[in-house]
Amino acid sequence: MTNRRHFLHTLGGAAALAALSPLSALAQAVDQVRILYGFPPGSSGDNVARRVGDKLAGSAYSKNPAVVDNKAGAGGRIALEALKASPADGSVLALAPVSAMSIYPYIYSKLSYQPSDFAPVSIGAVMLHGLAVGPMVPATVKNLKDFLLWCKANPEQASYGSPGAGSMPHLLGALLGLRSKVDLKHVPYRGTVPGITDLVGGQIASTMNPSGDYLSYAKAGRLRVLATSGPQRSPFYPDVPTFAEQGFPDLVEEEWFGFYAPAKTPTAVLASANAAIQTALRDKSVIDSLAMMGLIARPTSPEDMAKSQKADFDRWGPLVKQIGFSADS
Repeated sequence: MTNRRHFLHTLGGAAALAALSPLSALAQAVDQVRILYGFPPGSSGDNVARRVGDKLAGSAYSKNPAVVDNKAGAGGRIALEALKASPADGSVLALAPVSAMSIYPYIYSKLSYQPSDFAPVSIGAVMLHGLAVGPMVPATVKNLKDFLLWCKANPEQASYGSPGAGSMPHLLGALLGLRSKVDLKHVPYRGTVPGITDLVGGQIASTMNPSGDYLSYAKAGRLRVLATSGPQRSPFYPDVPTFAEQGFPDLVEEEWFGFYAPAKTPTAVLASANAAIQTALRDKSVIDSLAMMGLIARPTSPEDMAKSQKADFDRWGPLVKQIGFSADS
């Protein structure tokens, strides 16, 4: 597939093009930044875009708070298509999950963008995913092993919901089924909210979602989180073992939301945007606001963001092949 073959060669293309820009042309603050986000208002990433966007005001990058433009649909691809067509002057950024760059090239044969169409600016926040069960699953099921045994004994009910086909939670659930040799039926939803609504209502056995989206339900005792996807336990669920602790090291994944600019954005503009975003992400009010949604603020350099993206791309290529999923099928 063209997207796959060209990815590694072109990941650094945006940075290389920006490096050719004359550094003497220092970036001047834009009047107002527009942040494109490919999912509905109120979702985890939307919170990142809005909290960071508010803090850009008065920086060397932007005179005013950013405006968040929710271009929801197509798994976030619509927002990235819009960014690709935007002026490369710092006036438009997009916030996107890393899966849009590291997984979509494997599952969409006719992806409307290349990752090289964008210049990394900074990671915004990291989220861990989690498997939760609801009232359909007996209270005696305490951990992942118990749940998989229950699924084997109840194949008609052995299912998991995800925020959508091709999403990171979908693929993590598919990988769990593959590695455990348990037939877990996937039920795609349009986002996390309807899936969790069905979960707590006893309409589906389990869901795989960003773990922060479970917080209020878990505290109220309406669902039980059995595993989380981090390399260590989540600070929001310190008593819940990771997938790796429970025998599934392939299911270690910290998915992040990152800020992107159009590929030909000058170096000075990228540096200015990065500095403003890093300052915002170190603000205690932003850190606390993100934590309420189970998100961990993580400002980075553009170079570190690009390295993390490449590592995720390299890791998921063979896993997607093993899972055998294609969004075109």
